[in-house]
Formats: sequence, structure tokens, C-alpha cells
Amino acid sequence: AADTADSRGATSTSEAVPDPVRRARALWLFSYGLFSAGDATGSAALNTRALTLFTTAGDPWGIAAALGLRATLALVSGDLAGLGRDGSRSARMFRELGDPWGELQTVSPLAALAEIKGAYEEAERRQHEGLVMARELGLQAEVSARLSGLGRLALLARDFDRARDLHEQARRIAAEQGYKYGEIHSGMGLALGARRSGDLDAAEAHLLHLRDGYADVSSQAGDHLLLAELGFVAELRGDAHAAEAHHLAGLVIARTLGEPRALALSLEGLAGASALPANTSTATRAAILLGAAAAARRRAGAPLPPAERTDVDRITTATRATLGPAAFSEAYEQGTGLEPEEAVQATCTTTEG
Repeated sequence: AADTADSRGATSTSEAVPDPVRRARALWLFSYGLFSAGDATGSAALNTRALTLFTTAGDPWGIAAALGLRATLALVSGDLAGLGRDGSRSARMFRELGDPWGELQTVSPLAALAEIKGAYEEAERRQHEGLVMARELGLQAEVSARLSGLGRLALLARDFDRARDLHEQARRIAAEQGYKYGEIHSGMGLALGARRSGDLDAAEAHLLHLRDGYADVSSQAGDHLLLAELGFVAELRGDAHAAEAHHLAGLVIARTLGEPRALALSLEGLAGASALPANTSTATRAAILLGAAAAARRRAGAPLPPAERTDVDRITTATRATLGPAAFSEAYEQGTGLEPEEAVQATCTTTEG
């Protein structure tokens, strides 16, 4: 409620600015700040108002800035079509205006979109271009962000040594700049790399450091990913109850986020916990959850690319081994016809030992 009041107050105050372009820029700057503070709803409302004013005034810089922020907001909400449309237009306009700072603001959402689509060469190109721009502009926080982005791509390519090196560079620069979000981003990259390379103890240590050391600046999306990773670590250790507890806590956050890929990740994690006991009842639940997760990703236009299927493939293999191919396919197909919440209700996610 307070955030909504802030956005209403900003709109009201801006009416005192007679020049429409200056008024629009004030609204855009405030909306940018609201987004950075975690108020995506208030940010979107103000940014929409700013874009209308920019468009009416014919201000190309303002239009590009508002479209760029709208693309970033679209990434948070899972609107991938809107992200691609607005992000590409914003980048093109800033390039035509000769504004590398503005173009740099579009790198993160557009690189993320390419990664989601499995277009890793495009994602790496965008991250490299962004790194060059950030260094030329002397924006060290952006340098850290781009190094983390490149580290994530190295991780997906299973080049774990390079991924660790890039994330360590990113973390060091972020710490030097007092850039807490950069420390979190790079620290999560180190945790992801450790788990995927099989070092569960190191992965857990990174995750607990993030949980305990950055609670005051954490985001819901970050908390959701952290819980998912803790759940997968527990699953890989064979602890079904701990895995389920982490993924259920993550599911609560995913519901609040309302982002389809977050919900799908929680379902996949719960499927992993359900697959561990290796009995028909829990394996059937796992197959249903896997089907529902895959359907949610498809509906969002973001099916998992091969490089990101390691967890799902592992859980699928274990579930199919317990059920057999025919029973697995039947339960999986049942799941594809369910919304995420329906799948959770249908499977009654208490894991049986």
C-alpha cells in the first residue's frame, strides 16, 4: 500500500512541472528508482505514464528509456514477447541516438531473453558488447554484472573453471564498489557452478552465506532461486524431506511472483523430492509435477533448452525407472493438462518415506 501511495504521490507532484518532457523524465527517474527498490508494480504504473508523455512530446530519448525499463519489468513478470519487442526497440533507438549508457541498460534483459531461448551465442555477444561499453564508460557495477552474465554462460557450457573465474572477478569488483546486488549475483553464480560440478558442500556454503549475509537486500526472485538451489542440494544428498521443505517454501514465493518459470522450477524441485523414495505413489506424483512444469514453461514460451535440463533429466530418469515407461508417460501427460496450482493440489506434496 505504501508503494502504491508513493507512485500516486509522485504522479501528483509531477503535475506541478509545466514542461511535459521534464515531467516525464521526473516520472521515469522515479519509476526507475521504484524498480531498483523492488516495487515493480509501482514502477510499471509510473513508467507507463512517463512513456505516454514522452510519446506525446516526441522525445526519442525518453521513449527509448521508458521502453528499456518496460523490457526489464517484462523480464520480471515473464512477458517474454514484450521483453523482446520493447528491449530491441529501445536498444535500436539508443544506438541511433549515440547513447551507450542507454543501450547498456538493455543488455541485461535482452541477454537474459536469448539465454532463456537457448540462443547462447547471441547472449554471449550481448554480454561481451555490454562489458566493452561498461568499461569504456567506467561503470564498474555494470562491469561486475556483465562478468557474472558471462560466467553464467560459461557454466551452461560446463566450463566450470572459467565460470568460477568470471564470477570471482565479478564478486571482487562488486565488493570494491559496495554493490551488494552484484555480490549476490556473483555469489549465486558460484553456488550454481559448485552444485553443477558436484561440490555440494561448497554450493551449500555459498548459499548459506547469501541467505545469512544479504537478507536486508534480498529480492523475492533471489530468495526463490536460493531456496530452489538448497532444495536441489538436499535432493542430491538423498534428503527428501529437507528438499521438499525448501521447495515448498520456494513455491510460496513463486506464487507471489506469479512468474511461470518460477512456478515451474518449484514444481520440478518438488518432483525431485517426490522421486527420491522410489515407490510408485511418490514417483507418480513426480511425473505429474514434471508434466505440469513442462507445460507451464511451454505456455510461457520458455521451454528448457538442453543446457538447462540437467536437473529435470535426472529427476525424469529416476521417476521413469521407478514407474516404467508406460506409467511414467501416462502420469506425465496427466500433468501437462494441469495448471501449476492444480498439479500441487493433485499430488498432495507430502513425501512418503
